Formats: sequence, C-alpha cells, structure tokens
Amino acid sequence: MDRAGVERWIDGYRKAWTTDDPEDIRALFTEDATYRPYPWPRDAAGWQGRDEIVRKWIERGDSELRWRFEHDTLAVEGDTAVIQGWTYYDRGEGQEEEAYANIWVVRFADDSRAKAFSEWWVEKPKD
Repeated sequence: MDRAGVERWIDGYRKAWTTDDPEDIRALFTEDATYRPYPWPRDAAGWQGRDEIVRKWIERGDSELRWRFEHDTLAVEGDTAVIQGWTYYDRGEGQEEEAYANIWVVRFADDSRAKAFSEWWVEKPKD
C-alpha cells in the first residue's frame, strides 16, 4: 500500500460514512476483516467479518448526523497505515459541537481493502 492508495481508501470511508450504504461499507473491508472501534480489552475481538462490520456501522447511524472529518496520514509501511484524524459533530443550534481526536491503524490486503482496522479516539474536553 502507498499513500495514494490510503487516500483513496479514506475517500471511500468518507463516502460510506456519509451514506451508510451497505455496498459502500463492504467495498472497504475484506470478507474476514476485523474492526476494533474501541481499544479496550473487553472489545479485543472487535467486530468480526464484513457482515458484522456492515451491521454495526449502520447501527451507529452517523449518516444521519452533520459531521466533518479532517485527517493526516502519518505513516505507511508495507500493508499498514497510521492516520490521525479530527471528527466534529454539529449537534444543532444552541448546542456545543462535539469534537474528537482519532488515531486509526489500518492493515490492508493486497487488493487495497482493509483486513484490520483499529481506532483510538478521545473527546475534546469541554471548557
């Protein structure tokens, strides 16, 4: 995998995040992929397989929210990329925007789909 390939994958991720379309999500992951949305030991297995990834992704319902995402690809080495991101959710008029810092570690298969995805995120402290 190279940086251009990682950027194409992130473009697909953004599209899936926007649509929650099962086919957009499936296009990102191998059949036997793992997705770890939390780095805690109780969730060590994360979501197992593309079908569970699609189901859990859609359950989150982020496509119904107003959000924006910025990122910087920090490293690409072999089949692994490290991405730093910042996610912002607009909760509507009169409500404070929610902001999160993210680190993604993505391992790619030869066909440029993710075979393992782990994310660490922390909410921006409220002032």
